[in-house]
Amino acid sequence: MPKSKVRKKSVYTPPEGVLQARSAEQARIAQPSPRWYVVLMIGLMLLGLLWIVVFYIAGDDIPFMVSLGAWNFAIGFGAMVAGLVMSMRWR
Repeated sequence: MPKSKVRKKSVYTPPEGVLQARSAEQARIAQPSPRWYVVLMIGLMLLGLLWIVVFYIAGDDIPFMVSLGAWNFAIGFGAMVAGLVMSMRWR
C-alpha cells in the first residue's frame, strides 16, 4: 500500500495586539498575594473552627450563642468556607 503524503502546515502567527495584551495579563496574574491576604485567609478558617468548638463546649453558657441557636453552625462553617475560597485565589 502506498504511503500518503505528509501535509505541511504553515506556522500560526497571531495578530500583534493579542500578544501584547496576553503578556500584560500574564504579568498581572503571576504576582504573589500580599501577606495580609494569607493572614486573613488562615484567620477566617481558624475563627470558624474556634466558633464551632466554643459553641459545642460552652454554647449553653454564652447568652448570644444560645439566642443564635443553629445559626452558630452557619457562622462557623461560613467563615471556614470563606477562608477556603480565598485559598483558591492565593498565589
